[in-house]
Amino acid sequence: MQYCPHCRKPLEKLFLGERDRLACPDVQCGFVHWNNPIPVVAGIVEHDDHIVLVRNVGWPETWYGLVTGFLEAGEMPEEGVLREVEEEVGLKGTLGSYVGMYEFYRQNQLIITYHVEVDSHDVRIPKHEIADYKWVHIEKVQPWTAGTGQALRDWLATRGIDRGMVEFGSANLEDRGA
Repeated sequence: MQYCPHCRKPLEKLFLGERDRLACPDVQCGFVHWNNPIPVVAGIVEHDDHIVLVRNVGWPETWYGLVTGFLEAGEMPEEGVLREVEEEVGLKGTLGSYVGMYEFYRQNQLIITYHVEVDSHDVRIPKHEIADYKWVHIEKVQPWTAGTGQALRDWLATRGIDRGMVEFGSANLEDRGA
């Protein structure tokens, strides 16, 4: 962002709220780009001791992750994660437990993660959004360092599975089923 979306003047770095922020120098305009994180929901979708991992359209072939999506206006995170599970894998889910909130600085996102249980492995993916999926047994899934990998690590720990994380997209990750 280089220009004020309200008055079109060039933005400047100003120290506001204990940080440097892009802001309009026109005091009458008063625009400040706060750069607040975007809320995203993530589901650790489980059936029969397996979790589903999805590969989004545009991702490299070795990248798989949890079901995720943006929280919509007026929607609570619990509603959003169940909506995203149904939209991305075609399965109705039941909310299990809240796993935690995790930062994803690279995308300026705050990821709110839940465990979601489904009744079937019969995934139906929207081809315009999801390129592929796979079910991985919880004994084999390997948490990754980016985004939702921390949530998966923490959820596995509640199952008594203490596993380190591997670099997202690495060959080791693919070998371990994530």
